[in-house]
Amino acid sequence: MAELATIARPYAEALFRASQADLGRAAAWLDELTAVAEDSRVLAYAADPRVTSTQVSDLISGVAEGAAEQPLPAQAKAFLQAVLENGRLQALPEIAKQFHVLKNEREGVLDAQVYSAYPLEDQAMADLQSVLERKFGRKLTLKVSLAPELIGGVRAVVGDEVYDTSVKAQLENMKTALTA
Repeated sequence: MAELATIARPYAEALFRASQADLGRAAAWLDELTAVAEDSRVLAYAADPRVTSTQVSDLISGVAEGAAEQPLPAQAKAFLQAVLENGRLQALPEIAKQFHVLKNEREGVLDAQVYSAYPLEDQAMADLQSVLERKFGRKLTLKVSLAPELIGGVRAVVGDEVYDTSVKAQLENMKTALTA
């Protein structure tokens, strides 16, 4: 949704500029806040006109701190409050996404979404990361999701490029070749 991306951009850029000293920590607390804020119960609570932005902020901060088992920095609470006061809670996931893009650009890293038919062991993850980093010529941060429909193998999406070694893709290629 272009409108949501447009709304989120100034928040992500401002947070990025303000967090130069510790981008990693800012990304971590932003992810914590976003995970809590995406919950349908939190969104319903925030939509109640009787609830103030401070009450929503306290709820989200409290749950995020409980999950992280450490207090949120003052910057996190102030950022969340600014987002809430401007009625932009629904944009928080997009803000986090754009913040990560800025952070990754600064660090020369790309996000790679990997879909695997089976859970990957640590050594298999390390080998896959090495192969993908050589293929794309950049350092990658892998996020793995299970996709049993692949039957076997993996499918990696890096930006707008796809690297698909799944059994499903191979079967589709054979089907296309046989029907051509």
